Amino acid sequence: MQTGHELFLYEMSDMLDAERQLVEALRQLEADATLPQLKHAFAEHGRQTEGHVERLEQCFERLGVQPSAAQCAGIRGLVQEKSEFMDENPESDILDVFEIGAGIKTETYEICAYESLISMSEEMNHTPVTRLLKANLKEEIAALKKLQGFSKKIKPSRMREEEEEESEGAGLEETAASSGAGRRRRGAAARAGSRTSRRRAA
Repeated sequence: MQTGHELFLYEMSDMLDAERQLVEALRQLEADATLPQLKHAFAEHGRQTEGHVERLEQCFERLGVQPSAAQCAGIRGLVQEKSEFMDENPESDILDVFEIGAGIKTETYEICAYESLISMSEEMNHTPVTRLLKANLKEEIAALKKLQGFSKKIKPSRMREEEEEESEGAGLEETAASSGAGRRRRGAAARAGSRTSRRRAA
């Protein structure tokens, strides 16, 4: 590899392999998810990912070259991570949370890769290719935002129980502290009143 154009083609081939891997990975995420809204999100992005593969193939057609046999080790590692996690026999709520996190990591990886490809494509004035890459990037960003929304709402059930217990404990401590402070104020007022009465009597 000696030129920037060769690097660009190599990176785009790597991304094509990544998207092909993710078509199957998203089917598995959809199958394993237990929450209906999460299943729907993975199914929807799976269809988008099939479109990403098609757009990348169009990029190579526009450039009049064939993709190389590059393999995306980064995405392969994330897919393997999910496979190994399943060996831990996670509860359904834990699995949903893990899948959301895995999706966020994957989308972040893809967004960085597409931004780099777009930068190189613009430098080489590959306008039609840049347009196709930007279309993929736009959908990856939207998918990331959706997963981040799920991440804020969906928590392991035991974690919610612990948060509620901590909140209740903090509430009891605050009530006890307020009650103690009230008793101290009343005691101080009573002592002040007693001193005033003694002074009047004298």
